[in-house]
Amino acid sequence: MKVALYARVSTERQAGRGTIGSQLQVLREHITASGDELAAEYIDDGQSGARLDRPGLDALRDAAEAGLFELLWCLSPDRLARAYAYQVLVLDELARFGVTVRFTDAPGLAAGDPQAVLLTQVQGVIAEYEKAKIAERYRRGKLFRARAGEIITWKTAYGYRRVARAAGVAAHLEIYEPEAAVVRRIFADRAAGITVREICRRLNADRVPSPTGKPTWGTSTLCRLLGNEAYVGRVYFNRTETITDQRPVRRTRQVPRPREDWIPIGCPPSSPTSNSRQPAASPTTTPNGARAAPNPANGCSRAWSDAGPATSAPTATKCAAATAPGTATTTAATTTRCAP
Repeated sequence: MKVALYARVSTERQAGRGTIGSQLQVLREHITASGDELAAEYIDDGQSGARLDRPGLDALRDAAEAGLFELLWCLSPDRLARAYAYQVLVLDELARFGVTVRFTDAPGLAAGDPQAVLLTQVQGVIAEYEKAKIAERYRRGKLFRARAGEIITWKTAYGYRRVARAAGVAAHLEIYEPEAAVVRRIFADRAAGITVREICRRLNADRVPSPTGKPTWGTSTLCRLLGNEAYVGRVYFNRTETITDQRPVRRTRQVPRPREDWIPIGCPPSSPTSNSRQPAASPTTTPNGARAAPNPANGCSRAWSDAGPATSAPTATKCAAATAPGTATTTAATTTRCAP
């Protein structure tokens, strides 16, 4: 009998630890003991069981439809899928193709054995519950670490590098001097009254790579850089949340959270010699920090109040006006709008 096996681990960390190898070893031993012929191995390394669009699982389903094997060995039902509904879908599909599925950690799905079917169904429901529980623990753990001042995400602002947690020291940001020099140059030029378009032209003429490594700088990239609060010593976590997307082409989408839900995390400012970690207020803000009505003639501008940015959305369309990093003083006279 031609036999195939399927193995899966959820994360790259599990894949790096070799846990996929332990699954393969157990499955191969069962196949060897039964004296069957191993036709193929289907493996998903670092693939979530919450989704069905996995390379290994897709190849397995295609091979089953083509009749390349008659028996499939898997460690447990939650390796096929975490969601019970997905388990039923895959098992029914394989049954239609005449493929028998056996699990090393669960009873075989013998025809007419209601106890075996019930146990497999219960295992599927428990696996789905465990997935939700793990996700909630992971979310709460990240919130706790962020509130303790640890940098969670690996995505950093231009001019910074994330230093991973080690030897009891929390993960934090460090200034990356080759890029920080470019940041200081940009802020100095902007404080001198040079327009955003002219700064972009000069950077492109000097062949300075953009934050994405491209050879050209865009005005939108520069405005986002000027409006990034990391350069005054403050980054944020928990700015967005994932919700179900009603559109058929996407499963989820990111939406901004209320400002009060954001978690501020300190980081080294790009201007260590400045007297204040925050830029001077712009004429576009009211005394209580609220944002005034925009003036189209001013170009793109963004102001930060004492409590943070005046806008509540994380993707603000305004650029912060600030003095050049590296200067000893910061005055209102040097606070200018970011006009392309």
